[in-house]
Amino acid sequence: MGTILLMHTFSRPRVDDAAAIHELVAAYDTEIIGSPDMTPEDVADELSEPGFDLNRDGWLAHDETGRLTGWAWACRVGDGDLVNIEVVTRPGTDGGLQDELWRLVTARARELGDERGHDGVTVDIGVYREDQAKQSYAKGQGFEPGTSFHRMRADHTPPVEPPAPLPGLTLHTGEDEETRRAAHGVHQIGFAEHFGFVPVDYDHWYERRQAMSITDWSQLTLARIDGEPAGVLFGNNQFVSDENCGYVATLAVHPGFRGRGLGRFLLRHAFAADAARGRTGTILHVDSNNTTPALGLYESAGMRRVLAIDVWRRRL
Repeated sequence: MGTILLMHTFSRPRVDDAAAIHELVAAYDTEIIGSPDMTPEDVADELSEPGFDLNRDGWLAHDETGRLTGWAWACRVGDGDLVNIEVVTRPGTDGGLQDELWRLVTARARELGDERGHDGVTVDIGVYREDQAKQSYAKGQGFEPGTSFHRMRADHTPPVEPPAPLPGLTLHTGEDEETRRAAHGVHQIGFAEHFGFVPVDYDHWYERRQAMSITDWSQLTLARIDGEPAGVLFGNNQFVSDENCGYVATLAVHPGFRGRGLGRFLLRHAFAADAARGRTGTILHVDSNNTTPALGLYESAGMRRVLAIDVWRRRL
């Protein structure tokens, strides 16, 4: 039985709640940015995330009519001390519900740190730039600006020509384990200094991606230069059903191979591949404070910002 607060009943989510959760999130997204930003499949993937405990890490809130009014979760990142949280309430819902959901997710974040023997936890929440009310609320809860992620998009008018090959370059797709393991290694090294990055072993990395409905291992491209793993681009189908766009989930270049144009090559390669699949564009997210000049690379390749998500952070 759930607990009751201000006429809201709280319960734990189940996988078959995905449609109801999507309706709630879509209502919030539409209020803030003008259209839904998730699909029902995205929500189902969240609920099936390896390591996400439906009985402990998520909450649903319903009003007295049974309508879903709130959705919140806390999810650890690997075995480190970073925990991502989210709190979504239906537009027009009373502030008491928001207060309680934030209390629940931050308390669970502390528990997740304790369970792994950490002295404290770093808690991150992403907030649309347009949601000034949620930004102010996060600040009032002791969160501070961490960084900003820009959603970038390039539109394609076929035919899109693939880039000229680089000297010594060979490309390999991710259907076999040897390629995937090499790609994982490049990702871990290439992202080591990025905001919010937590190292994970291959098994965890593979399990998480294998569990996602949007994963297509043929869209993983490992670049080798003179036989050595040098760069990786991991595309998936996250934005296919709603925007008919390819998505670059990961683009990483090994530090030893930077400065050779490999990142630009892989990006142009993805553009050509997405256009050949009949997709009207390619989307990716980039940390605007990236330690590498990634934002400039994407802009120079013809990508434009279509959305900004600010990450607020607090140490608990």
